[in-house]
Amino acid sequence: MRSISRWAGLSAAVVGICFMALGIYRGEMTVVFEKASRICLECIGIG
Repeated sequence: MRSISRWAGLSAAVVGICFMALGIYRGEMTVVFEKASRICLECIGIG
């Protein structure tokens, strides 16, 4: 039973890394950083 959960966790990590790489390849990292900085500036009242 432990080996099944180990493989499930490993496969979930691999899928997550693949999706992160796909997002970076598509250029979505800049969009996420722009939105994050805009939200942070609105929270402290500057933006």
